[in-house]
Amino acid sequence: MALSKKSLKKRIITELKEQKFVTEGTHARSDELATALANAIVDEITQNAKAIVAGGSSAGQWPVN
Repeated sequence: MALSKKSLKKRIITELKEQKFVTEGTHARSDELATALANAIVDEITQNAKAIVAGGSSAGQWPVN
């Protein structure tokens, strides 16, 4: 499954709601927070993560997309 900023953002908002954060209303900034977190997490993983394959014809380290 490919990483998705949009999907991760939805999961973050859902988790915030389950933890009783106020996610809606005039002063709520949860949407911006979730967007920033999702963008940073997905960017970090796609730019720096490596999948390590120990053996076989695909042995080595491969970028995570």
